[in-house]
Amino acid sequence: MSDLKNIELSSDMIEAEIKRIKRKKNGRKIFRETIFTLVVVAAIAVLAAMLFFPIFRVTGSSMEPSLTSDEIIVCLKTSKFETGDIVAFYYNNKILLKRVIGSSGDIIEIDDDGNVKVNGCEIYEPYLSNKSKGKCDIEFPYQVPDNRIFVMGDNRETSVDSRSTTVGCIADEYILGKVFFRLWPFNRIEVLN
Repeated sequence: MSDLKNIELSSDMIEAEIKRIKRKKNGRKIFRETIFTLVVVAAIAVLAAMLFFPIFRVTGSSMEPSLTSDEIIVCLKTSKFETGDIVAFYYNNKILLKRVIGSSGDIIEIDDDGNVKVNGCEIYEPYLSNKSKGKCDIEFPYQVPDNRIFVMGDNRETSVDSRSTTVGCIADEYILGKVFFRLWPFNRIEVLN
């Protein structure tokens, strides 16, 4: 009788050990699959960020009060812009952020008080804290060349932008995209227009 009990105990112990080994193998398999999934998701996120939604950190004060230094923004790669859109573009191996004022063929005028007219109509600029003609070495009225956009910073007194011949109008091939979302700081997260 005791031999039967020992055999039953041994078979129960063997079954318990087999179950433990299977659980251990399943745990390792689940861990590997989870790591693989996380790597794939991260790779897709990086690829999407590089190709479709570039992410940038704002530096400088040329876009204040709309964008301030150290904020993180997301762009949408597109080639269609409207007056008032904020765009990111390359200039002298830097990425600058400015607001679109006019596009190819538009006639831009800025008076001494900083009022901006595009094709004879004054544009509405609720994003400005104060108007200024700023640093300007071009003559008005100014016609925007083909395949270029005329841009200005929101901090008109200090921004160096298309009003200066050093920057000029921005060629299409240098434009990275339209800024559409503020990601950081968390208390200012919002879709930007």
